[in-house]
Amino acid sequence: MERGRREPCLDQHHGCRPRHRRRAPRRPGVHRRAVGLTLVKIHLTDMKEDTVGNTAAEHDSTKPVVLVIGTTGQVGKLMVEEFDRDPGNVQVRYAARKSEQVDELRAAGRDAVRLDLDDPSTFAHALHGVDRVYLLTGYTVAMLTQSKTLVDAAVKAGVSHIAHQGIFANWDVTDSHFAWHQLIERYIEESGLQWTHLHPNVFMEGLTSMTPVKNGSISVYWGDRRVGWIAARDIAAVAATVLRQGPTRHGGKNYWLSTEVASGPEVATILSEVLGTEIRCEIRGPQDYAAAIAQGSKNVEKWYAEAGVDFTQQVIDGRMGYIGTVRDDVEFVTGRPSISLREWATENQDRLTAGPTA
Repeated sequence: MERGRREPCLDQHHGCRPRHRRRAPRRPGVHRRAVGLTLVKIHLTDMKEDTVGNTAAEHDSTKPVVLVIGTTGQVGKLMVEEFDRDPGNVQVRYAARKSEQVDELRAAGRDAVRLDLDDPSTFAHALHGVDRVYLLTGYTVAMLTQSKTLVDAAVKAGVSHIAHQGIFANWDVTDSHFAWHQLIERYIEESGLQWTHLHPNVFMEGLTSMTPVKNGSISVYWGDRRVGWIAARDIAAVAATVLRQGPTRHGGKNYWLSTEVASGPEVATILSEVLGTEIRCEIRGPQDYAAAIAQGSKNVEKWYAEAGVDFTQQVIDGRMGYIGTVRDDVEFVTGRPSISLREWATENQDRLTAGPTA
């Protein structure tokens, strides 16, 4: 199968939306008062409080501090590996929702802090001294409130740069889950913070979770349409590179992550060749996906589930036909080639034959 850089059917430069005139960025408030002949500046963001209301000590490192949100997710775990391999010239702090997860990270010698996106009272302490944030929310409609409140807290904390993991879509997409991410992106841009948006297409890891190999076959719910695929390790590599190098290199950029296009039957052929056994593909549609959700076989939130059904319908009827395109910014950002479906399957043979994962 041919791989390489091809232009997708995405409107406008780097992102799929018309250009509008931007407002001047908001800046943290600065108050001045005269003391004798000296003009003293008091920056509100210099006074950062921890979760118990005490003024937190300023960070003594000269390295930018990066906060990774979503550390325990499939991309987040790989980002931990990326930074372990090459921290670059940054200090990395990992956020986790549960205290026991924070303890595990600290036990491994990592800087970790508790941050619950559903509890804004945890934000100030986690963001203290942070320069750059990787924002990855949960897969529910709550992502709107989570992101809005986190961005507001980042502005107050003096954060300079947010990298957000979003979706692969045209600017005028109507699928609700995709639209949620676009609303978040617009809010980040209007906050005055420097930003970078990552736009991954269909995760290859879905072949071990949402559409796993089961009884010698995989199921796809977008009919015989071809979709673009991306390995989570590539997403993590791009994210880590952006955070290491910062907004000077990556501010105001959209990075599109769609490595290779393949239909369900084409994926099954690749898996068959890699695993050395025949893997079939059961081609299904939106009604089948809705039925699977109703039966409880897909552990997804109601609003997100409905968006998933709509997604499969729009891919089939062509409204989201651009999902089946290659736009591969992995090598441009990281300097290394992206991972193909065949390479990913070879690396993940054990996972593919182990059955569905959460």
